Order: sequence, then structure tokens, then C-alpha cells
Amino acid sequence: MTDLSLKSDSIQTTLKVALHGVTGRMGTNQHFIRSILAIMREGGVRLASGNFLTVEPILVGRDETKLKRLAEEIASQEIGRTVAWSTDLESVITDPSVDIVFDSARTLPRPAFLRQAIEAGKAVYCEKPVAMHTRDALDLAKLCESSEIKNGVVQDKLWLPGIEHLRRLCDEGFFGRILNMTGEFGYWVFTGHDASQTPQRPSWYYRSEDGGGMISDMFCHFDYLIRDLVSPVKSVMTHACIDVTERIDEQGRAYRCTADDAAYAIFETQSGVACQFNSSWNTRVRRDDLLTIQINGTNGSAVAGLVDCWVQDIASTPRPVWNPDVPQSIQFRDGWVKLPELESHTNAFKAQWELFLKHVAGEGDFPWSLRSGARGVALAEAGLRSWKERRWVDVGEVLDVPADAL
Repeated sequence: MTDLSLKSDSIQTTLKVALHGVTGRMGTNQHFIRSILAIMREGGVRLASGNFLTVEPILVGRDETKLKRLAEEIASQEIGRTVAWSTDLESVITDPSVDIVFDSARTLPRPAFLRQAIEAGKAVYCEKPVAMHTRDALDLAKLCESSEIKNGVVQDKLWLPGIEHLRRLCDEGFFGRILNMTGEFGYWVFTGHDASQTPQRPSWYYRSEDGGGMISDMFCHFDYLIRDLVSPVKSVMTHACIDVTERIDEQGRAYRCTADDAAYAIFETQSGVACQFNSSWNTRVRRDDLLTIQINGTNGSAVAGLVDCWVQDIASTPRPVWNPDVPQSIQFRDGWVKLPELESHTNAFKAQWELFLKHVAGEGDFPWSLRSGARGVALAEAGLRSWKERRWVDVGEVLDVPADAL
């Protein structure tokens, strides 16, 4: 095994990856099937040399039945062979043949799990949020940095085709001076009271004592999206709600919801641009996608969903006049042009996995680190504080330091 705690110019050609928490919906579909197994099916990740970096997974968790099904039945369907699995988490973490430890299980136990892996000298990669509290997330980042442990956090939405369109438009100067940014996210999550419509999300997500909540989850995403497209967030004003107070869990039992299931926020960026995002699990979608982001500038505007993007330049901008006494004559959607599909794109999770694997093997930097993940946790903490205290909160206030020090 290569000593992955040391920086080296050498390129490793095979990596063994322990996948923890992949029995959940997102872990199974996005990380295991559409990322790791897809990479294996393609023969690995192509390196600059033209050679392939191969990956060998071992699935880790508590549910032996689910693990065995993924490792044997699902893997056989996808790549024609089985993969390893284990319920002995500690032995996998300390196994000298394991190079990377990945976690996509619940947030609350994540800091202790990652610390154990870091102290065992493993490269670590995890879902967001890194932790529930910024200090815990920063402690992990500092531990990796002091030990030269390679690390990363999933920030998948940066590789969505719609977001890539927006980034290209920003880079090309399409917008002129960016004036504002708005986002709409969410959909109706069934409560489980109607047995014919099972909930699409796990019950723990709606209990704050189990680490659930819209702010804790989604503000981590909004942090890197706003930072990537506009500039870092300086401060936030948030209002949140617990709109649905009772749901049905996986065992068919009613439980009380204690975590926010809707959040409405204004983010002030360091460049002065205002960004407003609405998020709710209690809304019925009448827009182009489950997530839509609009950027308005002096020269034009763009609206992106997960895949598609529509633009309107200044020359195509209509000139409406307010007159509520007559029907609106302008068909506003007609003035937008849909951009062509990107020539090549892959699953967003897979794209980041490939970059992280190459980084651990010795090829390329990886800026989406635990420290970047800690910035998302800081924004979530600031958002929660803003909601509870009903005021603007600077992001750096959660640690009594300037926001750009995170």
C-alpha cells in the first residue's frame, strides 16, 4: 500500500475504497452504482499518462442483508462480478490494504468516524454536511492538514450540466455586472399517512435530534454554489418553518417532526451581490426543475435547472408596462433561448469521484476539501442562528472570526 499521508509525485494505479453508508438511497444509487461501479465498468479512471487507475471497493455497514445484496446481486448485474463487504467497520478502517474511507451515512456520527479513519492514515472522502458544528468540521480539516492526509467533501452540484452552463456564462462575461441571484429548491415529500404514497426521504431527516433539517442540509450546497458562481457568502438572514408536524417512519409509526422542513434565506456575498434561495419539502413544483437558479446581470439573465439552461440577453429583453386592467400580452417564456446540451457530461457524483481518486493516486489537486466543507457548515450554523435570533448573522460570527478566515 502507498503511504497516502505523504505528498508524492508517484502515481498509484489501484485504490481500495471502503464505502460506508451506501445502503441508503443516495449512497446506493449515486455513489455505488452510478459512480464506483460505473468507473469499474469503464476499466477505471484514465490518467494523464493514458493508463487507467482502477478501484476496488469494500462495502461497510450494519445491515448484512443490504450489504450482501449490493455486493453480490447489484454488483454482478452492473459489472459481472461481486465485490467485498463487511459489517466489521473497525477492522476495515485499520486494514493496511484500504486506501480511502468514504462516508455517506448520517451526519451526527460522521466526525468520530472520519477522525478514526484519519488517525489510521487513510484518505477520507464524505458527504456533506461534514458535521453539525463548524468547530468539529474545522478540527477534522486541521487534523488532515497537519498529517498531510488527502481529503474531500462531496459538492456534487458543481458538476451538474445546468450549473456548468451558468459557470461558462459567468466566465464568458455574458451577464455583464451580476446584480442578483435567486434559487428555488424542493418538492412535495409525502408524509406517509397515505399508505399508497410512501415518503421519498428518510424519517431522521425531519428530526433535529437525529441531525435532520433543511438548513443543515441545503445551506452547505448553497455555500459552494454561490461561492463558485458569484463570490463567498458574507452574511445571511433566514426564516425557517416546521410546516408538517407529524410524519410516518419506516416502521409505519407516527413521529413528531422537530427539524425545519422549509427555509427562506437572503445571502449577502463578499462582492455585495444579494442571493435569495427558497427551499421546501412542502411545495408542489411548477417550474422547470426541482432546483432552478437564476442569475440577473446588466447585459443578460440565465435560468438553469439540473440539466438545461435558458438565456435572455439585453436585446431580447421585453419591455413590459404595468397595467392590471388588461390581460398580459407578453408571453415571457418566448423571449428565452435554451442553450444546446453540453457535448459531454457524466453523472455529477461520478465526475467528482474521478477527480478525488486521481488526487489520492497522486495526480491533480482537489480544492473541495474538508475545509471547504467546514465553510458550508459555518453557513448552516449562521442560518440557524439567524432563524432563532431573528437577525442578520455574519458567517464568521459562529467562530468569532472573519468569514474569509474559514
